[in-house]
Amino acid sequence: MSLIAVNLGLPKSGTTTLAKALRLAGLKVADHRLRGRQTEDPALKGAYVAQLLYRGYFETGDPAALMPGITAISEMSMLHGAHSIWPQTDLALIAALRRHHPQVRFLASSRDPFAMSQSMLAWSNLGEARLPASAIPGLPPGFGETSRQRMQWIEGHYATLRHVFRGDDAFLEFDIADPGAPARIAAFLGRPLPWWGRMNANPAFRPAVAR
Repeated sequence: MSLIAVNLGLPKSGTTTLAKALRLAGLKVADHRLRGRQTEDPALKGAYVAQLLYRGYFETGDPAALMPGITAISEMSMLHGAHSIWPQTDLALIAALRRHHPQVRFLASSRDPFAMSQSMLAWSNLGEARLPASAIPGLPPGFGETSRQRMQWIEGHYATLRHVFRGDDAFLEFDIADPGAPARIAAFLGRPLPWWGRMNANPAFRPAVAR
């Protein structure tokens, strides 16, 4: 089974909402980690998507090789302890996904950069500690503690995606707060989305769509 949809959006851009929407649309979704019935291999349960993508990439050439049956990825980055892995910023890995899964459609969930930055700040210690302390593409250690720096990093990521995929019919950037987003995603993927809502919202930022 091949990948149908891969989201290249950053954390706190509505990825959990997207995961539920795609799951209810009939796709088998990997969201940050493999959980529950997403794999029959006990050794892979709880494995991080980011690590599996790179293992597949370097061991076989196909980043999705170690996730058989998965047809969609909603969040692929990992920032845990000493591990900082961001496949959505790796153009060679993205090209390999397309090469091995030529039918794949790339999504980019996004939202207002300030709202996303504030959501990162409110999510555990992501904004105030983990981002500034980690080596992240476009955000080296020592940067990311201020809203301005986080917003510049966020804006840079999406600007890069727009440049790389300009004119490409297999790419769709959408704003999670756009009421028309579900219809646009459904048309892009060629399948209805029976659900759309808010998931994983920060308690301190209830009006905003989270992660």
